[in-house]
Amino acid sequence: MIHKYKLGGYNIVLDVNSGGVHLVDELTYDMLDNVEPPFDEECPHAVTEKLSRFYHKEDILSCYEEVKELYNEKILFSEDDYEKYAAFSVASPVKAMCLLVAMDCNLRCEYCFASTGDYSMGRRVMSFETGRKALDFLLENSGDRQNLEVDFFGGEPLMNWEVVKQLVEYGRSKEKEWGKKFRFTITTNGLLLDEEKADFINREMSNVVLSIDGRKEVNDRVRKRADGTGTYDRIVENFLMLAKKRNFENYYVRGTFTKYNLDFADDVFHLYELGFDQISVEPVVCGHDEKYAITEKELPAVFAEYERLAQMIIESRKKGKKFNFFHFMLDLDQGPCAIKRLRGCGSGNEYVAVTTEGDIYPCHQFAGISEFLMGNINTGEFDEQMKKRFAGAHIYSKSDCKKCWARFYCSGGCNANNHIYAGDILSAHKLSCEIEKKRLECAIMIKAAEAEGEC
Repeated sequence: MIHKYKLGGYNIVLDVNSGGVHLVDELTYDMLDNVEPPFDEECPHAVTEKLSRFYHKEDILSCYEEVKELYNEKILFSEDDYEKYAAFSVASPVKAMCLLVAMDCNLRCEYCFASTGDYSMGRRVMSFETGRKALDFLLENSGDRQNLEVDFFGGEPLMNWEVVKQLVEYGRSKEKEWGKKFRFTITTNGLLLDEEKADFINREMSNVVLSIDGRKEVNDRVRKRADGTGTYDRIVENFLMLAKKRNFENYYVRGTFTKYNLDFADDVFHLYELGFDQISVEPVVCGHDEKYAITEKELPAVFAEYERLAQMIIESRKKGKKFNFFHFMLDLDQGPCAIKRLRGCGSGNEYVAVTTEGDIYPCHQFAGISEFLMGNINTGEFDEQMKKRFAGAHIYSKSDCKKCWARFYCSGGCNANNHIYAGDILSAHKLSCEIEKKRLECAIMIKAAEAEGEC
């Protein structure tokens, strides 16, 4: 399988199974519209006749031979060697956990997937005892995994700051005994940040996610305090303080764009101009009836904006201004291991979320959906059958993914979004798919520009 498209002045051909990217001339691009394996010994007369209206016959014949050679060398139209690894996509030790230490929030963000922080289960915070049992669960179920990941999440985790500190201390106290290493991270809206918290985070947290949507008018329209006031001025100051203290390393600012700001490239560059160089601005995922929703109607505008953003990034790099936009970060040389390519984040299998009451879910986005309750760390219950079900949720068990050119990059998409908006973890959320494919095309185009010395 190949995927070909034109973008940024390049004719781009992706060999899906090998991951090889080729920049081709117009003749080769048109040739690939008319031929596919198995190749005849000579260029078919119908192909020569069709293309001869635009190209010289000698060039057509030579191009056909080159394409045929690339196929014979397994550079184009290569076979899928990954499906055999699907058999290894089995229940694995748990290596990562999202701790919902505060199912409460001091914001009332309009688009919040967690019902403004409480996941529709009531506002409360996690006790140290529940958090301790959760870390014990992770240690006990991690098998031979040495590196364990714990994300303090909410709601707003800084609303339960003392328990966060106690849990980090507890985790560190267990590392030598278990021969493990905790990698703690935290996601925060920043309102409660101060220098003491920033110093602790920078000392103990391997990464930190800072939530901000971009320009002041964009951010404050949807990211409001409980009293209705905006947050921009306060959080920018706090985020810059924290980022400077960690030398602008191992962090990123994470925003959401909605129908309100389809010019989100300006929000990306606004964040860069503030001083942040690790940036993620992602599309809202919600029901189509929400007034801020991205729907099929908005897709042309979203696609055009991603293309504009890609060109803006290329032009900025020419001027020596570089930053990472996470949805355009792509490793065409190595990439993730085979299993990760097949099943992505590992939710419900390698990764779980734990609520304030100790309930276990496949990830934070499943929290509160009763059919996905996997167990409870207080009772010791854990649904191994559901774990196996999620382990089997890979691109070869998802019918739409098996034939999609982007499958090895998106790894089947978000299981939670697939369930909530497409009805099943094995069904593709088509809107997210289309947006992901456009992002990938832009990311590959930027790589092409880099290869050509254009940025």
